[in-house]
Amino acid sequence: MSFPRPTVPIRIAAATALVLGLLAIAALRPASSGADSLGQLNGQLGHEQARQQSLSSSIASLGHLIDRLDSQIALVSSREAAVRQELESDRAALSRVQTELVAERKLLARLRRQLAWAKVLLSRQLVSGYESDRPDLVSVVLNANGFSSLLDQIAFLGQAEKQQQSVITFTRHAKAAADSAARHLAKLQVTDRQITHQAYVHDQALKGMAALLSSKQAALQKARTARQAALQASRARGQHLQAQIDHIQAQQAAAQQAATSLTAVPLGPSGGWAIPYAIVLCESGGANDPPNSAGASGYYQIIPSTWRLFGGSGPAAYLASKAEQDAVASRIWRGGAGASNWVCAGIVGIH
Repeated sequence: MSFPRPTVPIRIAAATALVLGLLAIAALRPASSGADSLGQLNGQLGHEQARQQSLSSSIASLGHLIDRLDSQIALVSSREAAVRQELESDRAALSRVQTELVAERKLLARLRRQLAWAKVLLSRQLVSGYESDRPDLVSVVLNANGFSSLLDQIAFLGQAEKQQQSVITFTRHAKAAADSAARHLAKLQVTDRQITHQAYVHDQALKGMAALLSSKQAALQKARTARQAALQASRARGQHLQAQIDHIQAQQAAAQQAATSLTAVPLGPSGGWAIPYAIVLCESGGANDPPNSAGASGYYQIIPSTWRLFGGSGPAAYLASKAEQDAVASRIWRGGAGASNWVCAGIVGIH
């Protein structure tokens, strides 16, 4: 398993010096590099944790904004219902006014026709009265054929006077009614335009409130989604960093354990060896030695190829526990049939 070695005291001293040298190198170089890397990872992890706290605080603040926005949404919804009701009322009023406008236009047209007819009738009477001499009471009395005829002519003159006055009165009333209808129509037209404008303004206000509500909802959802995504990403980075830290700490613990095993006091004759202690003493001095120039290591100085051939785990014997090294050495020893695998067996006289 190894080349012939010097005497036991000299070999133990050399092995001890080699172990201490390897321990010093392991203590300086890997530990320093691991500490630097671990410090950087811890710093990054701290940064991510601070970022997570900031994001969590931001999300909490956003939750308060959501609560306040809910009350605003309720207020806008109630106002929206009121505006819709008002808009429906305006539309109903507009419908009524438009109906009145139609009726008023018809009335105005009828009154204007009556006024025109009255004016024509009055004009005819005026022309007729102008063209014929108006009889006075003296001429009527002188020309009357008796008292009965006189009464008839006086009655006719009275009726003609009343008819003329009636035409004049009717004409005045028709004109007044037509003028009043025209003024009422003008007012209705103004009211129609006002109601139409109010309905338009209310409708635009309703649309504006709906657009504002949608905009707030979209902005709120976008902000919340962005913060939640950032928080998830930060947590993922934190988990990755923590895994790296755990891995480095595990490596450091394994290296510390290996260093401790390298500096352990060599086991004596009662250490429970799988081969004769004299061979172990010659090979390793009873210590879990690191690889020598030939690659042999561990309590039994087994080279890597033999270690793997006989079922050893890991890349080298010295990295395994003593129990596993005992088991592999026992399989190599095979009750003494494999003694030739150790050079020291011939040196101490065991064949």
